[in-house]
Amino acid sequence: MSMVLLREVPVDSPIHRLWAGTKMIAAFLISVLLMFLPVWPVLGVMVVFLVVIGLLARLPLGTLPRLPWWFWALILLGGLLTLPTGGAALVRYLQVTLFGLVLLTTSFLIAWTTPMSEVAPALAKLGAPLRVLRIPVDEWAVVVALTLRGLPLLLDEIRVLRAARRLRPKDGGVARGAANPLVDILTAAMAVATRRAGELGEAITARGGTGELTAHPAGPGRADFVALAVVVVACGGAAVVGLLV
Repeated sequence: MSMVLLREVPVDSPIHRLWAGTKMIAAFLISVLLMFLPVWPVLGVMVVFLVVIGLLARLPLGTLPRLPWWFWALILLGGLLTLPTGGAALVRYLQVTLFGLVLLTTSFLIAWTTPMSEVAPALAKLGAPLRVLRIPVDEWAVVVALTLRGLPLLLDEIRVLRAARRLRPKDGGVARGAANPLVDILTAAMAVATRRAGELGEAITARGGTGELTAHPAGPGRADFVALAVVVVACGGAAVVGLLV
C-alpha cells in the first residue's frame, strides 16, 4: 500500500500558498457544519467543494491513498450489520461513513498542501488569545510539532521492523512467537519509540529547551481572507440547502 501521509506534495498552487492557519480554520468550519447538519445535501456540497479544492491544489491522482481491501470490507460489514435494523438506520450509517471520509479528506488536503513545519507555529498563533487564561499554548504547539515530526519516523521504523521480522529464521522459538505478529511489531515499535523519545528529550534539555517554533513566523495575507470568505460562503450555502431540502 502506497500512501502520501503527513507530507506536502511539492507543486505550486494557490492552496499551497495559503497560510496553514487558514486551512485549519476552514477544516474547523467544515467539521462544525457537518456535525450539526450531516444530511445528504450538505455532504454532497462539501464533497464537490473538496474536489474543487483538490483541483485548485493541482494534486496528482497518485496522491490519493489506495486503502487496503479490509478497510472497505469493514465498511461493507458495518452496512450489512445495520441492514436488519431498518432502512433509516442504514441511511444514517452511510451518512456517518461519508461524514468521516469527508473529514479525513479535509485533513489530508491540509497535509498535502502544507509543510508540516508550518502547522505548529500556526496553532500557536491561533491559540494566542488563550494565553490570557494561562493555557500553555506554546507547549502544546511544541508537542504537536514533535508529534508531526515523529510520526513519519515511527512509520518508517514499523516498516523496518516488519521487513526484519520476515527475514528471521523459522525455527521453533520464532514459530511460537509468530502466532501473533502484530503484538511483536507493536511491542518493538513501542520500545523504539520510547528510546527515541528519551534521546530527543535529553537533546532538547541539553540545548536549553525547545526555543522558538520557527525562525520565520508566517501569518495570514489578503489571499487568506479571500479564501476564508469563500469557505464561509460555501458552508453557508450548504447549510441553507440542507435546511431547505
